[in-house]
Amino acid sequence: MTVTLRALLGATAFVALTGAALAETTITVATVNNGDMIRMQGLMDDFYAKNPDIKVEWVTLEENVLRQNVTTDIATNGGQYDVLTIGTYEVPIWGKQGWLASLNDLPADYDVDDLLPAIRGGLTVDGNLMASPFYGESSMVMYRKDLMEAAGLTMADAPTWADIEAAAKAMTDKSKEQYGICLRGKAGWGENMAFLTAMSNSFGARWFDESWKPQFDQPEWKATLDTYLRVMTEYGPPGASNNGFNENLTLFQQGKCGMWIDATVAASFVTGKDSTVADKVGFALAPDNGLGKRGNWLWAWSLAIPASSQKQDAAKTFINWATNKDYLALVASKEGWANVPPGTRTSLYSNPEYAAIPFAKMTIDSINAADPNAPTVKPVPYVGVQFVAIPEFQGLGTSVGQEFSAALAGQKSVDEALAAAQALVTDEMTAAGYIQ
Repeated sequence: MTVTLRALLGATAFVALTGAALAETTITVATVNNGDMIRMQGLMDDFYAKNPDIKVEWVTLEENVLRQNVTTDIATNGGQYDVLTIGTYEVPIWGKQGWLASLNDLPADYDVDDLLPAIRGGLTVDGNLMASPFYGESSMVMYRKDLMEAAGLTMADAPTWADIEAAAKAMTDKSKEQYGICLRGKAGWGENMAFLTAMSNSFGARWFDESWKPQFDQPEWKATLDTYLRVMTEYGPPGASNNGFNENLTLFQQGKCGMWIDATVAASFVTGKDSTVADKVGFALAPDNGLGKRGNWLWAWSLAIPASSQKQDAAKTFINWATNKDYLALVASKEGWANVPPGTRTSLYSNPEYAAIPFAKMTIDSINAADPNAPTVKPVPYVGVQFVAIPEFQGLGTSVGQEFSAALAGQKSVDEALAAAQALVTDEMTAAGYIQ
Protein backbone atom coordinates (compact mmCIF):
# COMPACT_ATOMS: atom_id res chain seq x y z
CA MET A 1 0.00 0.00 0.00
CA THR A 2 1.41 3.38 -1.00
CA VAL A 3 1.23 6.15 1.60
CA THR A 4 1.36 9.42 -0.30
CA LEU A 5 2.89 12.66 0.88
CA ARG A 6 -0.56 14.21 0.79
CA ALA A 7 -1.79 11.64 3.29
CA LEU A 8 1.20 12.22 5.55
CA LEU A 9 0.69 15.97 5.50
CA GLY A 10 -2.90 15.57 6.52
CA ALA A 11 -4.96 16.75 3.54
CA THR A 12 -6.83 13.48 3.74
CA ALA A 13 -4.96 12.12 6.70
CA PHE A 14 -7.60 11.75 9.33
CA VAL A 15 -10.70 9.70 9.73
CA ALA A 16 -13.04 11.84 11.79
CA LEU A 17 -14.48 9.03 13.87
CA THR A 18 -11.20 7.47 14.88
CA GLY A 19 -8.58 10.10 14.37
CA ALA A 20 -6.43 7.47 12.69
CA ALA A 21 -4.36 8.22 9.63
CA LEU A 22 -6.07 7.09 6.44
CA ALA A 23 -3.55 5.68 4.01
CA GLU A 24 -4.21 6.20 0.32
CA THR A 25 -3.88 3.32 -2.08
CA THR A 26 -2.80 4.57 -5.50
CA ILE A 27 -3.80 2.43 -8.46
CA THR A 28 -2.64 2.95 -12.03
CA VAL A 29 -5.25 2.53 -14.76
CA ALA A 30 -4.20 2.08 -18.40
CA THR A 31 -6.89 3.05 -20.88
CA VAL A 32 -7.56 3.97 -24.49
CA ASN A 33 -8.09 7.58 -25.59
CA ASN A 34 -11.67 7.00 -26.75
CA GLY A 35 -14.41 9.43 -25.82
CA ASP A 36 -16.19 7.33 -23.21
CA MET A 37 -12.97 6.77 -21.27
CA ILE A 38 -12.10 10.48 -21.42
CA ARG A 39 -15.58 11.25 -20.10
CA MET A 40 -15.05 8.82 -17.21
CA GLN A 41 -11.94 10.70 -16.14
CA GLY A 42 -14.05 13.83 -15.84
CA LEU A 43 -16.45 12.10 -13.44
CA MET A 44 -13.87 10.95 -10.90
CA ASP A 45 -15.17 13.31 -8.19
CA ASP A 46 -17.99 10.82 -7.71
CA PHE A 47 -15.53 7.97 -7.25
CA TYR A 48 -13.37 9.92 -4.80
CA ALA A 49 -16.40 10.97 -2.77
CA LYS A 50 -17.26 7.31 -2.31
CA ASN A 51 -13.68 6.07 -1.98
CA PRO A 52 -11.51 8.76 -0.37
CA ASP A 53 -8.78 6.22 0.41
CA ILE A 54 -8.11 5.34 -3.26
CA LYS A 55 -6.27 7.54 -5.73
CA VAL A 56 -6.29 6.78 -9.47
CA GLU A 57 -3.42 7.62 -11.78
CA TRP A 58 -4.28 7.43 -15.49
CA VAL A 59 -2.17 6.29 -18.40
CA THR A 60 -4.22 7.21 -21.48
CA LEU A 61 -2.90 5.97 -24.83
CA GLU A 62 -3.79 5.68 -28.50
CA GLU A 63 -5.30 2.28 -29.30
CA ASN A 64 -2.32 0.60 -30.97
CA VAL A 65 0.10 1.92 -28.34
CA LEU A 66 -2.15 0.84 -25.47
CA ARG A 67 -2.32 -2.70 -26.82
CA GLN A 68 1.43 -2.91 -27.23
CA ASN A 69 2.14 -1.52 -23.76
CA VAL A 70 -0.30 -3.64 -21.78
CA THR A 71 0.59 -6.79 -23.71
CA THR A 72 4.29 -6.32 -23.04
CA ASP A 73 3.65 -5.48 -19.40
CA ILE A 74 1.46 -8.46 -18.61
CA ALA A 75 3.52 -10.96 -20.59
CA THR A 76 6.69 -9.91 -18.76
CA ASN A 77 4.98 -9.53 -15.37
CA GLY A 78 6.05 -5.90 -15.45
CA GLY A 79 3.57 -4.69 -12.87
CA GLN A 80 3.10 -1.15 -14.20
CA TYR A 81 -0.69 -1.26 -14.08
CA ASP A 82 -3.38 -2.30 -11.61
CA VAL A 83 -6.28 -1.98 -14.06
CA LEU A 84 -6.00 -2.69 -17.78
CA THR A 85 -8.37 -1.65 -20.55
CA ILE A 86 -8.38 -4.69 -22.83
CA GLY A 87 -10.69 -6.20 -25.40
CA THR A 88 -12.63 -9.32 -26.16
CA TYR A 89 -9.60 -10.72 -28.02
CA GLU A 90 -7.20 -10.61 -25.08
CA VAL A 91 -9.48 -11.73 -22.25
CA PRO A 92 -9.88 -15.47 -23.09
CA ILE A 93 -6.21 -15.84 -24.06
CA TRP A 94 -4.81 -14.02 -21.05
CA GLY A 95 -7.37 -15.60 -18.73
CA LYS A 96 -6.27 -19.10 -19.75
CA GLN A 97 -2.65 -18.08 -19.17
CA GLY A 98 -3.50 -17.17 -15.59
CA TRP A 99 -2.52 -13.55 -16.18
CA LEU A 100 -5.81 -12.00 -14.98
CA ALA A 101 -7.54 -11.94 -11.61
CA SER A 102 -11.08 -13.35 -11.41
CA LEU A 103 -13.85 -10.81 -10.87
CA ASN A 104 -16.35 -13.35 -9.55
CA ASP A 105 -16.19 -11.71 -6.12
CA LEU A 106 -17.45 -8.29 -7.18
CA PRO A 107 -20.21 -7.12 -4.82
CA ALA A 108 -23.83 -8.13 -5.32
CA ASP A 109 -24.84 -4.65 -6.55
CA TYR A 110 -22.58 -5.21 -9.58
CA ASP A 111 -25.36 -7.56 -10.82
CA VAL A 112 -23.39 -9.85 -13.11
CA ASP A 113 -26.60 -11.43 -14.43
CA ASP A 114 -27.56 -8.08 -15.96
CA LEU A 115 -24.65 -8.25 -18.42
CA LEU A 116 -25.68 -8.96 -22.01
CA PRO A 117 -25.09 -12.70 -22.61
CA ALA A 118 -23.06 -12.18 -25.81
CA ILE A 119 -20.73 -9.74 -24.06
CA ARG A 120 -20.46 -11.67 -20.78
CA GLY A 121 -19.71 -14.92 -22.61
CA GLY A 122 -16.70 -13.41 -24.36
CA LEU A 123 -15.24 -12.26 -21.04
CA THR A 124 -15.71 -15.49 -19.09
CA VAL A 125 -13.05 -18.19 -18.83
CA ASP A 126 -13.78 -21.52 -17.11
CA GLY A 127 -16.68 -19.96 -15.23
CA ASN A 128 -14.72 -16.91 -14.09
CA LEU A 129 -15.55 -13.38 -15.20
CA MET A 130 -12.07 -12.15 -16.13
CA ALA A 131 -12.94 -8.61 -17.20
CA SER A 132 -15.85 -6.24 -16.71
CA PRO A 133 -17.24 -4.58 -19.84
CA PHE A 134 -17.06 -0.79 -19.85
CA TYR A 135 -18.82 -0.61 -23.18
CA GLY A 136 -19.80 -3.16 -25.77
CA GLU A 137 -20.15 -2.63 -29.47
CA SER A 138 -20.77 -4.02 -32.87
CA SER A 139 -20.39 -1.97 -36.04
CA MET A 140 -22.98 -0.31 -38.28
CA VAL A 141 -23.47 2.28 -40.99
CA MET A 142 -23.74 5.88 -39.87
CA TYR A 143 -24.84 8.14 -42.71
CA ARG A 144 -25.94 11.65 -43.58
CA LYS A 145 -29.69 11.64 -44.17
CA ASP A 146 -29.57 15.07 -45.81
CA LEU A 147 -26.95 14.03 -48.37
CA MET A 148 -28.82 10.82 -49.15
CA GLU A 149 -32.01 12.80 -49.70
CA ALA A 150 -30.21 15.32 -51.90
CA ALA A 151 -28.90 12.42 -53.99
CA GLY A 152 -32.41 11.02 -54.38
CA LEU A 153 -31.52 7.85 -52.46
CA THR A 154 -32.93 6.05 -49.43
CA MET A 155 -30.68 4.00 -47.14
CA ALA A 156 -32.02 0.51 -46.49
CA ASP A 157 -32.06 -0.67 -42.88
CA ALA A 158 -30.04 -3.69 -44.06
CA PRO A 159 -27.98 -2.47 -47.05
CA THR A 160 -25.77 -4.48 -49.40
CA TRP A 161 -22.23 -3.50 -50.36
CA ALA A 162 -23.60 -2.50 -53.76
CA ASP A 163 -25.99 -0.10 -51.99
CA ILE A 164 -23.08 1.37 -50.04
CA GLU A 165 -20.95 1.90 -53.14
CA ALA A 166 -23.79 3.57 -55.02
CA ALA A 167 -24.50 5.88 -52.07
CA ALA A 168 -20.80 6.73 -51.68
CA LYS A 169 -20.60 7.76 -55.31
CA ALA A 170 -23.75 9.87 -55.13
CA MET A 171 -22.66 11.75 -51.99
CA THR A 172 -19.08 12.55 -53.02
CA ASP A 173 -18.18 16.12 -53.92
CA LYS A 174 -14.43 16.47 -53.44
CA SER A 175 -14.53 20.18 -54.38
CA LYS A 176 -16.43 20.69 -51.08
CA GLU A 177 -14.25 18.23 -49.11
CA GLN A 178 -17.34 16.04 -48.98
CA TYR A 179 -16.43 12.36 -49.19
CA GLY A 180 -19.01 9.64 -49.72
CA ILE A 181 -17.38 7.19 -47.35
CA CYS A 182 -14.85 7.12 -44.52
CA LEU A 183 -13.38 3.79 -43.41
CA ARG A 184 -10.43 2.73 -41.27
CA GLY A 185 -7.11 2.69 -43.09
CA LYS A 186 -4.57 2.92 -40.25
CA ALA A 187 -2.58 -0.30 -39.92
CA GLY A 188 -3.30 -2.44 -36.86
CA TRP A 189 -5.05 -5.67 -35.99
CA GLY A 190 -7.64 -3.66 -34.10
CA GLU A 191 -7.69 -0.77 -36.58
CA ASN A 192 -7.95 -1.45 -40.33
CA MET A 193 -7.97 -5.23 -39.86
CA ALA A 194 -10.93 -5.10 -37.49
CA PHE A 195 -12.90 -3.47 -40.28
CA LEU A 196 -11.47 -5.56 -43.13
CA THR A 197 -11.78 -8.91 -41.36
CA ALA A 198 -15.43 -8.20 -40.57
CA MET A 199 -15.97 -6.97 -44.13
CA SER A 200 -14.31 -10.09 -45.53
CA ASN A 201 -16.74 -12.32 -43.63
CA SER A 202 -19.58 -10.83 -45.67
CA PHE A 203 -17.67 -11.58 -48.89
CA GLY A 204 -17.29 -15.24 -47.92
CA ALA A 205 -13.61 -14.90 -47.05
CA ARG A 206 -11.80 -16.34 -44.03
CA TRP A 207 -8.35 -16.08 -42.50
CA PHE A 208 -7.78 -19.84 -42.41
CA ASP A 209 -9.41 -23.01 -43.72
CA GLU A 210 -10.16 -25.95 -41.43
CA SER A 211 -6.49 -27.03 -41.57
CA TRP A 212 -5.18 -23.56 -40.59
CA LYS A 213 -3.99 -22.85 -44.13
CA PRO A 214 -4.08 -19.08 -44.82
CA GLN A 215 -6.68 -18.01 -47.38
CA PHE A 216 -5.42 -14.67 -48.72
CA ASP A 217 -4.77 -16.31 -52.11
CA GLN A 218 -8.48 -17.04 -52.54
CA PRO A 219 -10.92 -14.97 -54.69
CA GLU A 220 -13.06 -13.92 -51.72
CA TRP A 221 -10.20 -11.92 -50.20
CA LYS A 222 -9.41 -10.34 -53.56
CA ALA A 223 -13.05 -9.28 -53.93
CA THR A 224 -12.97 -7.80 -50.41
CA LEU A 225 -9.81 -5.79 -50.95
CA ASP A 226 -10.77 -4.72 -54.48
CA THR A 227 -14.06 -3.30 -53.21
CA TYR A 228 -12.48 -1.59 -50.21
CA LEU A 229 -9.73 0.07 -52.23
CA ARG A 230 -12.09 1.11 -55.01
CA VAL A 231 -14.59 2.89 -52.78
CA MET A 232 -11.87 4.46 -50.65
CA THR A 233 -9.82 5.65 -53.63
CA GLU A 234 -12.78 7.06 -55.54
CA TYR A 235 -15.03 8.29 -52.72
CA GLY A 236 -12.87 8.44 -49.57
CA PRO A 237 -10.85 11.25 -47.98
CA PRO A 238 -7.19 11.89 -48.79
CA GLY A 239 -4.61 10.34 -46.49
CA ALA A 240 -7.01 7.59 -45.46
CA SER A 241 -4.18 5.14 -44.76
CA ASN A 242 -3.50 7.19 -41.61
CA ASN A 243 -7.09 7.22 -40.38
CA GLY A 244 -8.34 5.06 -37.53
CA PHE A 245 -11.46 5.31 -35.39
CA ASN A 246 -10.72 8.72 -33.86
CA GLU A 247 -9.57 10.35 -37.10
CA ASN A 248 -12.73 9.23 -38.94
CA LEU A 249 -14.89 10.33 -36.03
CA THR A 250 -13.45 13.83 -36.35
CA LEU A 251 -14.03 13.86 -40.12
CA PHE A 252 -17.65 12.77 -39.69
CA GLN A 253 -18.31 15.31 -36.95
CA GLN A 254 -16.91 18.02 -39.25
CA GLY A 255 -19.39 17.06 -41.97
CA LYS A 256 -16.83 15.58 -44.36
CA CYS A 257 -18.17 11.99 -44.52
CA GLY A 258 -21.36 10.89 -46.20
CA MET A 259 -21.08 7.48 -44.58
CA TRP A 260 -18.92 5.89 -41.92
CA ILE A 261 -19.03 2.17 -41.17
CA ASP A 262 -17.55 1.70 -37.73
CA ALA A 263 -18.20 0.98 -34.08
CA THR A 264 -21.75 1.43 -32.80
CA VAL A 265 -20.29 3.28 -29.81
CA ALA A 266 -19.60 6.23 -32.13
CA ALA A 267 -23.32 6.94 -32.42
CA SER A 268 -23.47 9.16 -29.34
CA PHE A 269 -20.51 11.20 -30.61
CA VAL A 270 -21.75 11.77 -34.17
CA THR A 271 -25.10 12.91 -32.72
CA GLY A 272 -23.59 14.83 -29.80
CA LYS A 273 -22.64 18.40 -29.02
CA ASP A 274 -19.29 18.24 -30.85
CA SER A 275 -20.86 17.15 -34.14
CA THR A 276 -21.77 19.74 -36.77
CA VAL A 277 -24.19 17.23 -38.34
CA ALA A 278 -25.76 15.90 -35.13
CA ASP A 279 -29.36 16.27 -36.35
CA LYS A 280 -28.69 14.75 -39.79
CA VAL A 281 -27.42 11.25 -38.92
CA GLY A 282 -29.15 7.99 -39.73
CA PHE A 283 -28.19 4.41 -38.89
CA ALA A 284 -28.28 1.07 -40.70
CA LEU A 285 -26.92 -2.44 -40.22
CA ALA A 286 -23.45 -3.18 -41.57
CA PRO A 287 -23.59 -4.30 -45.23
CA ASP A 288 -23.81 -7.82 -46.61
CA ASN A 289 -23.49 -9.57 -49.97
CA GLY A 290 -26.43 -11.93 -49.65
CA LEU A 291 -24.23 -14.76 -48.33
CA GLY A 292 -25.69 -14.86 -44.83
CA LYS A 293 -23.04 -12.83 -43.00
CA ARG A 294 -22.94 -9.09 -42.40
CA GLY A 295 -19.75 -7.06 -42.14
CA ASN A 296 -20.22 -6.23 -38.46
CA TRP A 297 -18.08 -7.19 -35.50
CA LEU A 298 -18.47 -7.86 -31.78
CA TRP A 299 -16.26 -6.19 -29.20
CA ALA A 300 -16.14 -4.94 -25.66
CA TRP A 301 -13.60 -2.60 -24.15
CA SER A 302 -13.32 -4.00 -20.65
CA LEU A 303 -11.49 -3.43 -17.40
CA ALA A 304 -9.34 -6.24 -16.01
CA ILE A 305 -6.82 -6.70 -13.21
CA PRO A 306 -3.45 -8.30 -13.87
CA ALA A 307 -2.88 -11.20 -11.49
CA SER A 308 0.41 -9.58 -10.51
CA SER A 309 -1.24 -6.46 -9.07
CA GLN A 310 -0.61 -5.96 -5.36
CA LYS A 311 -3.67 -3.71 -5.07
CA GLN A 312 -6.46 -5.96 -6.29
CA ASP A 313 -9.03 -4.91 -3.69
CA ALA A 314 -8.73 -1.24 -4.64
CA ALA A 315 -8.69 -2.18 -8.33
CA LYS A 316 -11.93 -4.16 -7.91
CA THR A 317 -13.52 -1.22 -6.12
CA PHE A 318 -12.67 1.00 -9.09
CA ILE A 319 -13.90 -1.53 -11.66
CA ASN A 320 -17.19 -1.94 -9.82
CA TRP A 321 -17.70 1.83 -9.80
CA ALA A 322 -16.79 2.26 -13.50
CA THR A 323 -18.92 -0.61 -14.84
CA ASN A 324 -21.84 -0.68 -12.41
CA LYS A 325 -25.40 0.30 -13.33
CA ASP A 326 -24.96 3.30 -11.02
CA TYR A 327 -22.24 4.62 -13.32
CA LEU A 328 -24.65 4.58 -16.27
CA ALA A 329 -27.11 6.60 -14.19
CA LEU A 330 -24.31 9.01 -13.22
CA VAL A 331 -23.40 9.68 -16.86
CA ALA A 332 -27.09 10.06 -17.74
CA SER A 333 -27.53 12.66 -14.97
CA LYS A 334 -24.56 14.69 -16.23
CA GLU A 335 -24.61 14.13 -20.00
CA GLY A 336 -28.00 12.61 -20.88
CA TRP A 337 -28.93 9.00 -21.61
CA ALA A 338 -27.58 9.18 -25.18
CA ASN A 339 -24.05 9.43 -23.78
CA VAL A 340 -23.96 6.48 -21.38
CA PRO A 341 -21.52 3.68 -22.31
CA PRO A 342 -23.61 1.30 -24.46
CA GLY A 343 -23.78 -2.38 -25.14
CA THR A 344 -23.14 -4.01 -21.76
CA ARG A 345 -26.34 -4.37 -19.76
CA THR A 346 -29.79 -5.78 -20.48
CA SER A 347 -31.38 -3.21 -18.14
CA LEU A 348 -30.13 -0.33 -20.29
CA TYR A 349 -32.03 -1.58 -23.33
CA SER A 350 -35.21 -2.14 -21.32
CA ASN A 351 -35.02 1.43 -19.99
CA PRO A 352 -37.67 3.40 -21.94
CA GLU A 353 -35.61 6.61 -21.78
CA TYR A 354 -32.68 4.86 -23.46
CA ALA A 355 -34.82 2.84 -25.86
CA ALA A 356 -36.16 6.11 -27.29
CA ILE A 357 -32.69 7.17 -28.48
CA PRO A 358 -32.42 6.87 -32.30
CA PHE A 359 -29.45 4.50 -32.33
CA ALA A 360 -30.36 2.24 -29.38
CA LYS A 361 -32.23 -0.42 -31.34
CA MET A 362 -29.72 -0.53 -34.21
CA THR A 363 -26.89 -0.98 -31.68
CA ILE A 364 -28.46 -3.92 -29.86
CA ASP A 365 -29.62 -5.51 -33.14
CA SER A 366 -26.05 -5.26 -34.47
CA ILE A 367 -24.57 -6.79 -31.31
CA ASN A 368 -27.07 -9.64 -31.43
CA ALA A 369 -26.38 -10.24 -35.16
CA ALA A 370 -22.69 -11.04 -34.58
CA ASP A 371 -21.79 -14.68 -33.96
CA PRO A 372 -18.18 -15.19 -32.83
CA ASN A 373 -18.66 -18.97 -32.81
CA ALA A 374 -19.64 -19.06 -36.50
CA PRO A 375 -18.20 -15.85 -37.97
CA THR A 376 -17.71 -16.92 -41.59
CA VAL A 377 -19.69 -18.37 -44.50
CA LYS A 378 -17.40 -21.40 -44.79
CA PRO A 379 -16.26 -23.48 -41.79
CA VAL A 380 -13.24 -22.28 -39.78
CA PRO A 381 -11.26 -23.70 -36.84
CA TYR A 382 -11.34 -20.44 -34.90
CA VAL A 383 -13.74 -18.18 -33.03
CA GLY A 384 -13.87 -14.39 -33.25
CA VAL A 385 -15.61 -12.09 -35.71
CA GLN A 386 -13.09 -9.35 -36.52
CA PHE A 387 -10.16 -11.27 -35.06
CA VAL A 388 -8.92 -14.85 -34.76
CA ALA A 389 -8.75 -15.89 -31.12
CA ILE A 390 -5.21 -17.28 -31.12
CA PRO A 391 -2.17 -15.64 -29.45
CA GLU A 392 -0.38 -15.20 -32.76
CA PHE A 393 -3.14 -13.06 -34.26
CA GLN A 394 -2.05 -9.79 -32.66
CA GLY A 395 1.24 -9.84 -34.59
CA LEU A 396 -0.26 -11.39 -37.73
CA GLY A 397 -3.12 -8.93 -37.88
CA THR A 398 -0.84 -5.94 -37.58
CA SER A 399 1.56 -7.27 -40.24
CA VAL A 400 -1.28 -7.94 -42.68
CA GLY A 401 -2.77 -4.56 -41.78
CA GLN A 402 0.48 -2.89 -42.81
CA GLU A 403 0.31 -4.59 -46.21
CA PHE A 404 -3.29 -3.50 -46.78
CA SER A 405 -2.64 0.03 -45.53
CA ALA A 406 0.26 0.25 -48.00
CA ALA A 407 -2.12 -0.79 -50.78
CA LEU A 408 -4.55 1.95 -49.74
CA ALA A 409 -1.68 4.46 -49.84
CA GLY A 410 -0.95 3.36 -53.42
CA GLN A 411 2.38 1.74 -52.56
CA LYS A 412 1.27 -1.78 -53.55
CA SER A 413 -1.31 -3.37 -55.80
CA VAL A 414 -4.11 -5.54 -54.44
CA ASP A 415 -2.39 -8.66 -55.75
CA GLU A 416 0.95 -7.68 -54.23
CA ALA A 417 -0.59 -6.98 -50.82
CA LEU A 418 -2.51 -10.26 -50.81
CA ALA A 419 0.53 -12.26 -51.89
CA ALA A 420 2.61 -10.68 -49.14
CA ALA A 421 -0.12 -11.41 -46.59
CA GLN A 422 -0.35 -15.03 -47.72
CA ALA A 423 3.42 -15.51 -47.46
CA LEU A 424 3.95 -13.91 -44.08
CA VAL A 425 0.96 -15.60 -42.45
CA THR A 426 1.97 -18.98 -43.89
CA ASP A 427 5.51 -18.58 -42.55
CA GLU A 428 4.32 -17.58 -39.09
CA MET A 429 1.70 -20.32 -38.80
CA THR A 430 4.21 -22.92 -39.95
CA ALA A 431 6.76 -21.73 -37.39
CA ALA A 432 4.09 -21.79 -34.69
CA GLY A 433 3.21 -25.40 -35.52
CA TYR A 434 -0.31 -24.86 -36.86
CA ILE A 435 0.70 -26.05 -40.34
CA GLN A 436 2.58 -29.34 -40.69
